[in-house]
Amino acid sequence: SYFGDRSSCVENTSTLNLTSSSVRGLNSTYIGKTPLSSSRSVCRSHTPLMGYSVTSSSAVSAHTAASAIVAVVEGRGLARGEVGMASIDLKNPEVILSQFADNTTYAKVITKLKILTPLEIIMSNTACDAGNTSKLFSLITEHFKNVTFTTVQRKYFNETKGLEYIEQLCASEFSTIFMEVQSKYYCLAAAAALLKYVEFIQNSVYAPKSLKVRFQGSEKTAMIDSSSAQNLELVINNRDSRNGHTLFGVLNYTKTPGGSRRLRCNILEPLVDAETINTRLDCVQELLQDEELFFGLQAVISKFLDTEQLLSVLVQIPKQDTVKTAESKITNLIYLKHTLELVEPLKAALRSCNTPLLKAYYNALEDTRFGIILEKIATVINDDTRYTKGCLSMRTQKCYAVKPNINEFLDIARRTYTEIVDDIAGMITQLAEKYNLPMKTSFSSARGFFIQMTVDCSALPSGQLPSEFTKITKMKNTYSFTSADLIKMNERCQESLREIYHMTYLIVCKLLNEIYEHIHCLYKLSDIVSMLDMLLSFAHACTLSDYVRPEFTDTLAIKQGWHPILEKIAMEKPVSNNTYLTEGNNFVIITGPNMSGKSTYLKQIALSQIMAQIGSYVPAEYCSFRIAEQIFTRIGMDDDIETNASTFMKEMKEITYIIQNANDKSLIIIDELGRGTSAEEGIGICYAACEYLLNLKAFTLFATHFLELCHIDALYPNVENYHFEVQHVRSSAGNKEKIAYTYTLSKGYTEEKNYGLKAAEVSSLPSSIILDAKEITNHIAKQILHRQKSTPEIMKQRAVYHLAMRLVQTARNSRLDPDSLRIYLKGLKKKYEVSCPAPGQNDEQ
Repeated sequence: SYFGDRSSCVENTSTLNLTSSSVRGLNSTYIGKTPLSSSRSVCRSHTPLMGYSVTSSSAVSAHTAASAIVAVVEGRGLARGEVGMASIDLKNPEVILSQFADNTTYAKVITKLKILTPLEIIMSNTACDAGNTSKLFSLITEHFKNVTFTTVQRKYFNETKGLEYIEQLCASEFSTIFMEVQSKYYCLAAAAALLKYVEFIQNSVYAPKSLKVRFQGSEKTAMIDSSSAQNLELVINNRDSRNGHTLFGVLNYTKTPGGSRRLRCNILEPLVDAETINTRLDCVQELLQDEELFFGLQAVISKFLDTEQLLSVLVQIPKQDTVKTAESKITNLIYLKHTLELVEPLKAALRSCNTPLLKAYYNALEDTRFGIILEKIATVINDDTRYTKGCLSMRTQKCYAVKPNINEFLDIARRTYTEIVDDIAGMITQLAEKYNLPMKTSFSSARGFFIQMTVDCSALPSGQLPSEFTKITKMKNTYSFTSADLIKMNERCQESLREIYHMTYLIVCKLLNEIYEHIHCLYKLSDIVSMLDMLLSFAHACTLSDYVRPEFTDTLAIKQGWHPILEKIAMEKPVSNNTYLTEGNNFVIITGPNMSGKSTYLKQIALSQIMAQIGSYVPAEYCSFRIAEQIFTRIGMDDDIETNASTFMKEMKEITYIIQNANDKSLIIIDELGRGTSAEEGIGICYAACEYLLNLKAFTLFATHFLELCHIDALYPNVENYHFEVQHVRSSAGNKEKIAYTYTLSKGYTEEKNYGLKAAEVSSLPSSIILDAKEITNHIAKQILHRQKSTPEIMKQRAVYHLAMRLVQTARNSRLDPDSLRIYLKGLKKKYEVSCPAPGQNDEQ
């Protein structure tokens, strides 16, 4: 069995019944429950906890792998829809609890899980019993096809036990959590099952009072559902998942894994509190204005390792001691020393800053505990022990980490080790002289010491190495090999290393036990480092392009904004456009030929909104945003074979989701609707959906090819029509007309006729078919010519509405002095008189 010594498992293992199965779809049968003591797939240790090295900032790709374990439980009976979740990341010792009421689509649960990117999801067996699966379970399995599912008996979802666990493990800093979660039974129940399970599979227990526990409701952040995140390519490029052309890729200049994780979470869950956002923007502004601060901070931050992962390994106490656990603990102590030595330089870099947030970070670093831990480490560990690259130099650092004269047996073991290493070097020098070949000593973690030489094959006697050498590999002109004596020496070397590690480990464990009570200051440190890293990344992105600081008002106004990802792809600035939505004009319909830039424009607005709400600058000359609590998109024309949804069905599901969940503070982006069915029905559905959304105060942008839809502005004064202009260019031959795209947005709807046919002409469709198509189109167009016209009465109502809206806005937001205000109001009056059609009436409102 995996456990080696079974009795060391926390509880009598046979009582813990778990089932693990990778669910590939709903019809898969569950593996029967088996007592966990038998060695099964569930007994895998997710993180090889022992040999975990905390990577340096260069290996940033490693942190994107999933490493979170999540427990989900749902209320039963009347409490159905009340969901509790608890998650812990195996690389970051922070337990996140959340509990919220969700509707029957379970959108919040799915979105939250997508953001956590779980490695494994735990649910109670009652939710997953074959033939009686709960809707939540079916939905989660449908959305997370590649995630392992484990079912745990319902009795382990025990809220009393959960509260006990939290009281026992939560670090004293975060003890306010008890107030928040005392009555939140579902998240406590999830926490109980989660912590029990993690300690079980990791074969280690968390040190008491060592975890950070926080409760995360869903109020503090904007909600972006998973399909919108996918449509907008926030963190994954749809064409190629390894490609960096995403919003994350545009903003990600982070230097640490923690900063990069933080940026990803922020993009998927932007802030909704203007004050917090502005605090961040102040920091970015200061970093941009003060070059010395920017480069000083960047230099220090880039030296940090993955602090969160380091913490995670430090707070776990393995249930058995092996050579690997010993080596890992020593390595981690060296990393800890390396990290704490950076606190002073970080403080020095922040010393002269002015913004409140940076000042707060500076004060947080004044914490005396950093010094206390370093002093304790300094009593045992050599001053010049530090993190180095390269396995041999790191091995030497570990050997000589502990100061001499603390344990005399350790000193003797080290002397032996040094002698063996010297002997190996001497032996290889002798061999080189004996055979007159340029041999040198090399080392790799897999082979230990071996011999390497670079020599041309012709220089060897009869083209062969002497017979005493074995395990020969050749790369170009470099030979690597060893000999029987060297293998024996290596074994002796490993033996003495094991002794050294064992004795060092005992000393390190004693030291760590003294440090545990102060370790919480590292949570603060990792928080500060990841946040500074993200803010530096925002500032860096600004320097590469002319972004501007956003303002927050009740209007969405962007002057000359452009698409941030497109700029990165095209390497030059894309055509920029204006956007203007207010409470009075909260619905924009956009028309224009194919490929004229509608989809790009819509996505650019959503991306700018997200950038503004995470505290980044925005690609525009000027911009003001209304904070969006939700961002919805309906983009794309795919069907989905897996869920058996045709193109049209998928459109309907997406629009249903928007209509069920949108509120007055949403930003809604719809790129064509009703395309997958006949034109009349499509227009009908579009019209009805528009009328519903028009009654909300949400900001909606709607791109369509149904020109009939543009006339909705005759009935609703809060609708504005815009279109993308194209120009017609005659080719030099003079007979063919070509379309030149300007990608410029203008007022009104598009005047283009039959642009689909023109697009078809450009593709190499046979001309006979195109001529036929033109004839048929003209014939149908004649029949549909009776269009709806605006009456003078409607136009007058519209003018009154617009005037009223402008006046309300002026009263709310105007910063003009009396004279300028008078001029502005006169201008409004003139505009109103011009747009009122009836000259006969002298009624001036």
